[in-house]
Amino acid sequence: MRFFHLSDLHIGLRLLDRDIHEDQEYILQEIVRLAAEYRPDAVVIAGDIYDRAVPSADAVLLFDRFVSSLVSACPDTEIMMISGNHDSGSRVNVFRSVLQHQHIHMIGLPPENAEDHIEKVTLSDAFGPVHFYLLPFVKPSMVKQIVSQEEDESSLSYDESLRRLFSREDITTEERNILVSHQFYIPVGTDPEQMERMDSEICTVGNIDAVKADLLQDFDYAALGHIHKPMKVGKDVYRYCGTPMACSFSEAGQKKGVILVTLEEKGNVQIETIPLIPLRQVRILKGTLQELLDLSCEDYVRAELTEKEDLDVIDMKDRLYYAFPNLLEIRRQTLRTTDYTAEMDASEEMDEFSICRSFLNDLDEEEEALLREIVNVTREDAV
Repeated sequence: MRFFHLSDLHIGLRLLDRDIHEDQEYILQEIVRLAAEYRPDAVVIAGDIYDRAVPSADAVLLFDRFVSSLVSACPDTEIMMISGNHDSGSRVNVFRSVLQHQHIHMIGLPPENAEDHIEKVTLSDAFGPVHFYLLPFVKPSMVKQIVSQEEDESSLSYDESLRRLFSREDITTEERNILVSHQFYIPVGTDPEQMERMDSEICTVGNIDAVKADLLQDFDYAALGHIHKPMKVGKDVYRYCGTPMACSFSEAGQKKGVILVTLEEKGNVQIETIPLIPLRQVRILKGTLQELLDLSCEDYVRAELTEKEDLDVIDMKDRLYYAFPNLLEIRRQTLRTTDYTAEMDASEEMDEFSICRSFLNDLDEEEEALLREIVNVTREDAV
């Protein structure tokens, strides 16, 4: 059995307020083209279908065209997707029971009631059944009603909430099991602060959403979403596929692709990354003005001028925009800095929690925890 692993489409995203609808449409059609070529038995999308909980009409239309094209290109392929932290779970969940009869599984909400379980889709091949467990993005508050063991139990961590949620499932480890999940998983013993994160990701204060990856041990493959850089989580078979195209300048230079997973008998998993080449790259170019002008291209560019003194060039910006029609940002390096500037730079590196904390004195542990929660909720609501 073969399936595609995708995640973090972020349809409707703007790159530094630049509309990249054309680029997203292009990359989604590239995915359809690859699906038509490889004919996978399933396509899984591990969350963050949209960039915002209330997507624009254009974003919804683009997603509709993508799914329609995918179904037309591969009518026998099972399509499975979950909501991520950027999505509205209730919106993704619409027509859930109807669509599953059309080989489309859009799972927006995790189990909410005692009788509910993680959505499971079972496919079969010559080696027997393959169980896909589809778990949308989970916050502890979403599942507290069914995982809390005592009525007065205080708020659970993300890690403990997911462990209790998984303990409710009867996973047959003798058979092949795939998890599709959108969370921040980290290898056991890893400091979450050391995990490389992209500018386009939402990071919680104190990384309170971190979940230890030993929770994945019952699965033959974990198709993960949430982290925008392609990476493994402890084992080759626990993977973030990353975004199909760069969503920020922090992703410049990353090789994007679709992960093709081939399952044979139990324990035999083969993984291949099929490259995705975008319509335009996201690039950071550094050099003198003339060096930059010599690199003229139509990619999305941040131009970083390395002259150590101010340039006496009246039409500098015009020349740069002529060389780079999709120039998004110009940065300059100079020797003229002051202590005041240094202080401003330091403050800009502080996160929201640190800035708020600097204005509030003598907070105890309970008050700091409350402040962290307020900042994290505000971040989520701003998506």
